[in-house]
Amino acid sequence: MEALGGPGAALVVGLENVFPPIPSEVILPLAGFSAAQGTFTLAGAIFWTTLGSVLGAILAYGLGFWLGAERVRALFDRVPLIQVADFDKAEGWFTRHGRGAVFFGRMVPVVRSLISIPAGVERMSLLLFVLLTTAGSLIWNSLFVVAGYLLGGQWHRIESVAGWASNAVVAAIVVLLVVFLGRRAYLERKERREHRDATRG
Repeated sequence: MEALGGPGAALVVGLENVFPPIPSEVILPLAGFSAAQGTFTLAGAIFWTTLGSVLGAILAYGLGFWLGAERVRALFDRVPLIQVADFDKAEGWFTRHGRGAVFFGRMVPVVRSLISIPAGVERMSLLLFVLLTTAGSLIWNSLFVVAGYLLGGQWHRIESVAGWASNAVVAAIVVLLVVFLGRRAYLERKERREHRDATRG
């Protein structure tokens, strides 16, 4: 940020949308602190970080668009414990709730970096996607940038609180995934056992 100014902030925030381990909970307050130090204005920090969020999201959207529903469905068919029906259910859910998912997803750790891909897969209107992404990102970015601006040298304190929330979301996703896969494995073993017993009978 010191070397490139606003474009540097946009670049780092944009990478967060492509590479989730880069935490916006650290980047955004730091951008606010940099604004307080005169690297750029507060409005400039919000503008550049939001621009970076949108551009990074468009890249992820492009990946989903390139994959398309049929390729993703084919991938689901090859992955153990995952069924094509799971994709069809997710596709139906996104068709019903996609707009809200993209908007509110911009304000949820981890989900923020991933929600753009299904939007691309489902061919959501690019204009609508950009508008929803811009609105959600503007709210999220402004909150953290302003907090970093006001806290000044104590900007890093934000990460300890926001980091806990981010870790909680990751833990919840992992637990849900483990439960889902465990249940699917149990049902498949049960079906094979019943089929084997029926064949023997």
